[in-house]
This record gives sequence, structure tokens and C-alpha cells, in this order.
Amino acid sequence: MIAMPTRANTLELIGNTPLVLLEGPSEAAGCEIYGKCEFANPGASVKDRAALGIVRDAEARGELKPGGTIVEGTAGNTGIGIALVANALGYKTIIVMPDNQSKEKMDTLRALGAELLLVPPTKFADPCHFVHTSRRLAEETEGAVWANQFDNIANRRVHIDTTAAELWAQLEGKIDGFTCAAGTGGTICGVGLGLKEFDETVQIALTDPHGAALYSYYAEGELKSEGSSVAEGIGQGRITANLEGAPIDTQFRISDEEGLVWVARLLREEGLCLGLSSGINVAGAIALGKRLQEQGRENPRVATILCDTGFRYLSSLYNADWLKSKNLPVFDWLEESA
Repeated sequence: MIAMPTRANTLELIGNTPLVLLEGPSEAAGCEIYGKCEFANPGASVKDRAALGIVRDAEARGELKPGGTIVEGTAGNTGIGIALVANALGYKTIIVMPDNQSKEKMDTLRALGAELLLVPPTKFADPCHFVHTSRRLAEETEGAVWANQFDNIANRRVHIDTTAAELWAQLEGKIDGFTCAAGTGGTICGVGLGLKEFDETVQIALTDPHGAALYSYYAEGELKSEGSSVAEGIGQGRITANLEGAPIDTQFRISDEEGLVWVARLLREEGLCLGLSSGINVAGAIALGKRLQEQGRENPRVATILCDTGFRYLSSLYNADWLKSKNLPVFDWLEESA
């Protein structure tokens, strides 16, 4: 057994996450599909990376002073990451979140000591949108900085510097494609730009849920949404600063139902308890693997992001009554235990 290296401090636990070959998705795609285990971060999601990158950037620019406050609008996971980073560095945290996100995220933020403000979900154009509310709060709070994860490119920069570099090293430079969904756009753009620096031929695919507008933007040049999704933290209706210049080669639109198939299979067959965004990402990775083979690539390797733990959605995604209320299929084991 190889001993894991000792970390100098808790913030060094963020990143350097494992990469795992996913057996079921690989069989379905006819090629190797890998998942980056971002649930292994201290805050149990990929957003820990953005949180640390944004906070360190604010410190470096002199905006965040000792004892200051970090304010952010988030679907939850970025807020959790910021709260943990802030605790480790002696800052306070104020989080604004839509009130339709999972109860587990809300409870976690409160448990971490963050001040939590819940607002009704609304369109981005509405001044009461959670992003705009968090910006105003930051402006009104003495000693506060606004994390601004959607348009702060420190977000995507951390994925260029860490996530992309880790994937390249873990796959020993043998990677043909990468895909994930976009929330802020930091992950898909940052990893895409980083991998393209290593090899321009790596194909970067957007995997978009229904209800988001980016699929049509990259396919047809127009921001246009169709349908809806219950997936939290992904789906975007505008080109954020983090998405500007994203090297998207192709795009897929994945339904909640298709994503749930892989959430169920990865849990029952491979022991991974994940959120719906991970299921949607895996479905997109399978689609990308098939497309690469159609284009003539032999035995391509595709990587995606396993965004967060399913334990964050016990009251929703893993609750039979909630799934029925959304007209979504119920996992068979939930039906059996009802």
C-alpha cells in the first residue's frame, strides 16, 4: 500500500481528487469513461476548488482583509466551500440561496456557521435574484467582499491550474474528451482551456440539462431554453464571464430521466452515491465517447466530473414522495422500502 502524503494544512485537502474508471458507463459507451471524484473534497463538492481560488484571489488583490466577510449567492455547494475556507482562514460568511434548494444544503450551511438568507427563485433579470441580492449585501456590509462566482474568472483559473492538470497527469496524457454541465461555467471552461493547452485535439463537450440555454447557444448561436430540470447547481441562461471563450467543440442535452438512470446504476452497481448533476454528466460522457468513436477515434478515453455527494439530496432525489411530486421515476429500492 502506498501511503498518502501528509498535508501541511486543511486547505491542502482541496483538489488532487481521485479519478475512477466507471465500469457501467464504459460498457455503455464502448470506451473508457472516467469520473473525477470531486465529492472527495472537504466540502463534498467540486465547488471547494472555486471557493478556495476566489478567496485566495481576493486576498492577493488586497480586497479581503483579516477578519473580513465573504458574501456569495449560490445554489449551495459554493457556499459550503466558501464557509469551510472562510472558517480555516478566520473570515465570516454570508450566503444567499434560493429557497427551492435541498434542505441538506441549508442545514449544512447553518451547521458551518454561515449566515444564511433564503430568497424565492426568480429570473436573473429580476433584481431580487439571489446573485443580485448577494451583491447588494456585500456592498452594504462593512469589510465584506462579493465572491461573484459567476463572473469572477478566478473561478475558471483554478480549474485551469488544478483540475485540468490533475486529469492530464492521472490519465498520463492519454485523454480524448472531457465533458460536464455548466453552472457558473468555471469548470467546463477552465478544464477545457487547461486540457487544450496540453493537447488541442482533446474534444470539450458541454452537457446541458433541459431548461438551460447553453445547448442552443453552442449548437445554433442563440440562447434559448427548452423544458425544465430539477438538477441543482447546473443550467445557465447567459454567457457568464467564466464562459467567455470557452473551447466548446460539441454539445449534448440530457434529460433528468436519463441522468437518474445513471444515478441509480452508479449507486446500485458501483457503490457511488451521487447527485443528479453527476448523473447528467455521466450520460453526457457516454454520448461523447460514442461520438468520438463515430469520428474514427479508437478506444477513446473520456473524463467527466462527479460533482457532489448524493447525501446532500436525501430529502429530494432519494425521497420517493419528492420524485413522484416532480413526475420523475422512483428508484426501485425506494419503492420497495415504502
